[in-house]
Amino acid sequence: MNVQDAAIQILKDAGKPLHAKEIAERIVEAGLWSSDGKTPEATVSARLYSDIKKYGDQSTFVKVAPQTFSLRDVQFVAICDVKEPESKNASPSVNSKETYSFLDAAEKVLDQFGNRNSMHYRDITDKALNQGWLNTSGKTPEATMNAQLVTDLKRTKASGEPGRFVRTSPGYYSLVKWMGTGLPYQISKHNREIRKKLLSQLMNLNPAQFEELVGQLLAEMGFESIEVTKYGGDGGIDVRGSLLISDVVRIKMAVQAKRWKGNIQSPTVQQVRGSLGAHEQGLIITTSDFSTGAIKEANQPDKTPVGLMNGEQLVTLLMEYNIGVRRMSHDLFELEELPITEQENDLENKGLK
Repeated sequence: MNVQDAAIQILKDAGKPLHAKEIAERIVEAGLWSSDGKTPEATVSARLYSDIKKYGDQSTFVKVAPQTFSLRDVQFVAICDVKEPESKNASPSVNSKETYSFLDAAEKVLDQFGNRNSMHYRDITDKALNQGWLNTSGKTPEATMNAQLVTDLKRTKASGEPGRFVRTSPGYYSLVKWMGTGLPYQISKHNREIRKKLLSQLMNLNPAQFEELVGQLLAEMGFESIEVTKYGGDGGIDVRGSLLISDVVRIKMAVQAKRWKGNIQSPTVQQVRGSLGAHEQGLIITTSDFSTGAIKEANQPDKTPVGLMNGEQLVTLLMEYNIGVRRMSHDLFELEELPITEQENDLENKGLK
């Protein structure tokens, strides 16, 4: 039995969240899994965290506290009731609240402590750490916070997505939803409307036009040797190409494009997987979304992976690569504080300058 299956059985029997160390001990004690490593709890934690990172909300597991996991469909006890195993060398935990990513923690801090005002990224980081919302081993978490906020702003600007944050001045951030009448809010509102209209236009394309658009997108993303197959043939595969990464790694991709309104179901995923050639990976691009069954089928660990791109993700990429949209750019000036010294201020006030 692999680690994930063993953990599922242990967590089902427990009916509550368990620390990775306790999960590992119960797995080994029950004879469900064995490890030659010196730290089986580290292996368990890594496997479960990897499952969550890979499958997101579709993962069987959910992390409820540092190194502590539960089954997603289990109604578990409050997180504060979950205690980490004591260690002789471990320092007492400040608190047992759920931790978040840097961006989620920043949003939570601004929501609860910003009072609709901007906060400096250092203050955001300090508040998140004090509240126990960040769990990081980095020596400069404030630098990581700022870097992630800057990267998020660049990404949302490139794709026209309605982002969460806005930079109000160097180092200071606020939430877009607070800017009810400001320019960032108006831009975000406008781009949301454009996203809706672009998705609507995609639905008006005929199947052949939609496949050609997908081929264009893949080319912009860096795919080579792109071939849009004859509509209605080739076992359901519409576009084939190879993604070359740094002239070293080449990934052969077979794509099926679905201009549908209803969700894609698992048989479609099975069909694409069955149509793959040697060393090919599959990708389904749709204007709609995917059912839970389709997502589980695509991520079967013992089968060739099939990537899934829904309508929202498709629109994001089209806008990022300026396909079907025209990017408008305007220069917006912000006032910077002038470096006037206290001595100059005194001279100015006395009329000596």
